[in-house]
Amino acid sequence: MLPLVDARLFLNAMMLGASDEVYLVDASTMQLVYMSENAQKNTGHSLESLNKRSIDGLLGVSQHELQTQAEQSRSQAHFIEMYLDQSPVISNSKEFQLRVMLLKADKKEYVLVIKSDITPNEKTVKALDESESRFQAIVSNTPGMVFQFQLDDDDGISFVYLSDRSKALLGLAPEELCQNPAQFYSMMNARDHATLRTRIRASVAELSALDWEGRMWIDGWQDTKWVNMRATPRKLSNGVIQWDGIMLNITQSKTEKFELEQSRRDLAELTAHINTIREDERTKIAREIHDDLGGNLTAIKMGLSSIIDQQKIDPNAFLQHTKSLLAVVDNTFETVHRISGNLRPNILDLGIVDALEWQVKEFEKQLAISSQFRCNQAEISMSKDQAMALFRICQEALSNIAKYANATQVNVDLCASANDVVMSISDDGVGIKADDKLKANSFGLRGMRERATALHGNFRISKPVTTKHGTMITVKLPI
Repeated sequence: MLPLVDARLFLNAMMLGASDEVYLVDASTMQLVYMSENAQKNTGHSLESLNKRSIDGLLGVSQHELQTQAEQSRSQAHFIEMYLDQSPVISNSKEFQLRVMLLKADKKEYVLVIKSDITPNEKTVKALDESESRFQAIVSNTPGMVFQFQLDDDDGISFVYLSDRSKALLGLAPEELCQNPAQFYSMMNARDHATLRTRIRASVAELSALDWEGRMWIDGWQDTKWVNMRATPRKLSNGVIQWDGIMLNITQSKTEKFELEQSRRDLAELTAHINTIREDERTKIAREIHDDLGGNLTAIKMGLSSIIDQQKIDPNAFLQHTKSLLAVVDNTFETVHRISGNLRPNILDLGIVDALEWQVKEFEKQLAISSQFRCNQAEISMSKDQAMALFRICQEALSNIAKYANATQVNVDLCASANDVVMSISDDGVGIKADDKLKANSFGLRGMRERATALHGNFRISKPVTTKHGTMITVKLPI
């Protein structure tokens, strides 16, 4: 016999479950006390045959889980829904829904359970909900803006869908851009706009993938971004072509690509300049060897022949010829030292500190410009390549000062620490303009920078701290 329970709740339950299976379970003993005709029909069992069996095989849930759900309904006063995809032992259904509610009658509590198969419509809704959840999860974790667009009557873009990243990428909210899609084309660089239209027409003609990149002006940020658009077209049932794709911010990669290309062009120009200089130096050295050394050796040979002829005739003439030959030999030694010094300064054998100090003194002696060299250590240990790089950079910097700076004071400072060595060359001259640093033929500055970079160092041009005018070159090398 059916226990006396809340008639209103039970009546509502029976109406909800008119075509489903209705069960009433004693909440304390978890024994089945009632089952509807549909339940008996679907299970093929009567109440008498089932009331002594566990409800686990009947409802597909454990007693503990059923009690837990019933307790939840106690505090919420409505049905708790449970979707199950495993078949109970006593059931013909494969996927079903349980609605659970706790009822009271005569100081006793009962668990009302309505079990219903998930209809195809409900399955569809459930599948769509799951698909939507997955889609939103993917879109929210995609680094770019996901979009869908079609073409309007004027071949303009009409957005069907835009993800929330539209704001971060283009500075416009999705709904704002959907309502006024003409803004999308108006933000583009004119040449890139024309390229996009051409690519879209080709995509329409062949139903091929759309791949485009171009510049877009973001008015809110007063900045230009490089954007890449990739999309796949598909023809809808009404014949309209729709593109599904993603838009990415590629500004950083584009900037890095341009910088790399510019660096390669600069390196090619510098290499060509170095080759030209090398050939000029070889020509100069060959000329010096031919003219100076060759001429001196010829003079020595002729002098020796003359001495042989005159040594018995005129002793005074013999002495004069001998002195002349000694002078020619001395000049030959000087020429050899000069050529050798140009190829590789011997002063570097004494260390970088002595080499730079000598270079600064020679500069002061030759140009009569007040020059000072300072160093925080008497000796600095470094590789031959590092010493040569600092020496050549200082040589080039002093040469530039002599040519262009019109300076009255030059300072060269060398400071070594445990990890690096820093050399600075400063003057109080007219200074270097920003445009001069970028000139295509500024090979002196570029060569200094390349020497420092090749040794994993830093090269910087700035204004001196102690003077209003002038230039300071700073080179930092790891040691």
